[in-house]
Amino acid sequence: MGAHIAIVGNGRIGRPTAYTLFSERLGDEFSLVDVKPGQAWAFGEELRHVAASLRYDVKINTYEEDEGVEGADLVVVCPGKPRIPGVQMDRRELVGANAEIVNHIAEVMPGNNPDARWVIVTNPVDAMATLFKKVSGADYVIGTGDHPDTLRMRTKVSLELGVPVSRIEGFVGGEHGSAAYPLWSTIKVGGKPLEEYLSESGKKLDREAVTGYVRGVSKKVVDIIGGTEVGPTTGFKDIVRSILEDRGETYSVAQSLDLLGIPEPVNVNVPTRVGKVLGPNIWDELSEEDRVNIAEAAKAIYANYQTGMKAVGKA
Repeated sequence: MGAHIAIVGNGRIGRPTAYTLFSERLGDEFSLVDVKPGQAWAFGEELRHVAASLRYDVKINTYEEDEGVEGADLVVVCPGKPRIPGVQMDRRELVGANAEIVNHIAEVMPGNNPDARWVIVTNPVDAMATLFKKVSGADYVIGTGDHPDTLRMRTKVSLELGVPVSRIEGFVGGEHGSAAYPLWSTIKVGGKPLEEYLSESGKKLDREAVTGYVRGVSKKVVDIIGGTEVGPTTGFKDIVRSILEDRGETYSVAQSLDLLGIPEPVNVNVPTRVGKVLGPNIWDELSEEDRVNIAEAAKAIYANYQTGMKAVGKA
């Protein structure tokens, strides 16, 4: 028996997410949900045509109410207000509007999907994952967070050093946004720690340029084509596949952690093994600098989460 995957929100990010998971044949049942009349149905028809091309026998359900989904094994939560092209805007600024949407989903969906694992995409994703976990009480709640940023970091390091991207390892951690930090102690080139590679090769790496790219390239994409799509959704596929197939691959996802100085758990990005259970993570293997940066990012996430809880009257 294959997996039942639900995609909540069938807009600019939900559709390519669903299509990518669908094309990978990761489930034998897909539930599409969007409150816009006809949206889920129309996209469902498109996926049925894709299924015909792939010769893929799959059940597709469509709903206009979140409560309609029952018995999902994994739910990807995508709906929400996006950043606006041409406007200088931090993801954190979306918290008020999107907290109301995520809060509603957290209130009405878990009861009909008691065994689901929840993958939050809606921005500001780390704060929204924290809010979802708090409101829903669900055990397995992660944000996709810094896995897309990790892919961006590897891309930039590859270009800066003139090395094939397949030879770049390492992660970004902290917040998905202005407090995203390349975790320098994790980065390797051709299997060698970054500093060792730079010393042996005589090359130099502009770390500020890498950090700036990680934090800023998506906004440039938004300004030109209206939004990021296939880049992040391919990253979401990595995470979902690792969960459903219990691969235990390591990704930088926003998981709920207790950190010193923060009064309650917060979903912050630390590289961790991702499968049907989470962990262990690599916190103890990180440098002190990397841990300090993640802890500072967690404080910013917590403050944004509190703003979201106030917006829904639960502070």
